[in-house]
Amino acid sequence: MARKLENHSLGFTSQILSTEKNHPDVHGAMNTPIYRSAAFEFPNSVAIAKAFQNQEEVASHTYSRITNPTVEALENKIKAISQGENVMLFSSGMAAISNTFMAICYAGCNIVTSPHLFGNTFALFQFTLASFGVEVRFVNTDHLDEIEAAIDENTVAFFCEVMTNPHLEIADLTQIKPMLARHNVPLIVDTTVIPWGAFEAFRWGVDIEVVSTTKYVSGGATSLGGAIVDYGTFDWSHNKRLAQVSNTAQFSPFMFKIKREIARNFGACMDPDSAYAQILGLETLQLRYERMSASAYELAQFLESLPEVVKATYPKLESFPYKALSDQFFNGNPGAMLTFSLKSREACFALMDRLQLIRRATNLFDNRTLIIHPESTIYGTFTEEMKQVMGIDPTLIRLSVGLEEVADLKADIAQALK
Repeated sequence: MARKLENHSLGFTSQILSTEKNHPDVHGAMNTPIYRSAAFEFPNSVAIAKAFQNQEEVASHTYSRITNPTVEALENKIKAISQGENVMLFSSGMAAISNTFMAICYAGCNIVTSPHLFGNTFALFQFTLASFGVEVRFVNTDHLDEIEAAIDENTVAFFCEVMTNPHLEIADLTQIKPMLARHNVPLIVDTTVIPWGAFEAFRWGVDIEVVSTTKYVSGGATSLGGAIVDYGTFDWSHNKRLAQVSNTAQFSPFMFKIKREIARNFGACMDPDSAYAQILGLETLQLRYERMSASAYELAQFLESLPEVVKATYPKLESFPYKALSDQFFNGNPGAMLTFSLKSREACFALMDRLQLIRRATNLFDNRTLIIHPESTIYGTFTEEMKQVMGIDPTLIRLSVGLEEVADLKADIAQALK
């Protein structure tokens, strides 16, 4: 599906730009058209029956809740750059996570994870899945023995974020993966904060990758979306929910379960307009990411030098406790998210209110620089006890660095602090 050069491997962006659609466009359009259609017509009853029974050599589209040509084109591009075996897109990152766990969980099972998670992911595990009899076991991912002690025969996954949001902690996957393999437990990682091109999930043993494509992929917060990438590396016969599927699945039992049952029944499909916007965003991903990462590092150094700032945290700073892992995993570009702490919650609010260029908004990796106070917003409805479990500090500010000139961002912060 991708154009190739003889005796030459294409680079990251070249693969994105050269990956073709499954069905060539009748007009030869170079940009993928937006197929804004719910249903698709067939020439006769035999053809539509074969499509619904998955008997075609190249699958046709039947109904856009199941598959759509524009969405499929984006899936193909993500498959090419991630080296995934199967890719499926959803209406949001949370839809990708919830579909993943609805496919593998059952009453009486457990998930081992860190309590330092994005707020909605924590709530999904702690509240939503718990009501269906799923237990979440929180561990310190820095301690391998603690992870291993939490695993038993009903553990369906170890889940972590590739770098926690907003804590910026990095789990050592090189140590965790071999231990999980001994216990036949899949490694599921949310890689939203470090995109393809900077983190090679397959290389570091990730079995299932979940991503909010709303972030880096959309290219300026144009649209919502989520992705599941299945690397085809886990033997799902060890999962009690998927053991029977393993005998009949035509491809990975995990993705077979999602595509043929879970996603169809829950209906959290990506719409073609979002897919089109994200195809365009994907084409400039590497350029934007490198610019944002460089600016974030310079801004973090600036913040670290300010007397009003108690602490600045960014993976390339020498003071960062996980710097060695960041350098190992992220190819020198650890992303556009940084945090810094002031002396009090009131000081955080005062700074934010005086900003003139940086936007007060709750997203990551927009083209614009965004600032938020996580404790009072993303985690604002959690109890104080829950905030302590999740490690949410009321003096912490999260910054998502955009494409503005870094000198302008420095000037805005400097005037706001004074």
